[in-house]
Amino acid sequence: MKKLVLFIPLALFLGMGIFLYKGLFLNPQKLDSALEGKPIPAFQLEKLETPGEMITQEDLKGQVSLLNVWATWCPSCKYEHPFLMTLTRQKLVPIYGINYRDERAEAIRELRHQGDPYVLNIFDKDGRLGLDLGVYGAPETFLVDHQGIIRFRFAGPVDQRVWNETLYPMVKQLQQEAAAEAAASGQSSATGAAS
Repeated sequence: MKKLVLFIPLALFLGMGIFLYKGLFLNPQKLDSALEGKPIPAFQLEKLETPGEMITQEDLKGQVSLLNVWATWCPSCKYEHPFLMTLTRQKLVPIYGINYRDERAEAIRELRHQGDPYVLNIFDKDGRLGLDLGVYGAPETFLVDHQGIIRFRFAGPVDQRVWNETLYPMVKQLQQEAAAEAAASGQSSATGAAS
């Protein structure tokens, strides 16, 4: 009986060790998002720069876009920021920001100093939207189609390699699909008007 009592903690320790060891080899950038293929969660939060001005998920619809979770306390966000500025200058895709669990004044100051790559900046002080999106930490970037459906989630900083190899091919494909859908709907409208 005493041998069994000694064996139980050893078995638990070994089981936990194996579980943690396997976790060392997981890539957080490859973790699936439970929201892929689903709409951006409903929210109503203030615009970072304008307290009292509300933004909802409806404001993010209409074109393929990136939804970037960032914060001033996040070193990887500071690494990513210059590349986001480059994307904004190239006008390839609009970027919406979610300022995540941050101080408003500090975030505004950083954007004024470093530049603002965002079309709109959502102030998620308490992290409610981040929680609804399943955010593990900043930075995270979501690829959203023109209907407001999340198509892909990338955890970590977006840089030239990530953009070229992962995000840009998907952005182009979604933009082509949106254009084809718009053309088909315009064609059916024109056909309906001619009848």
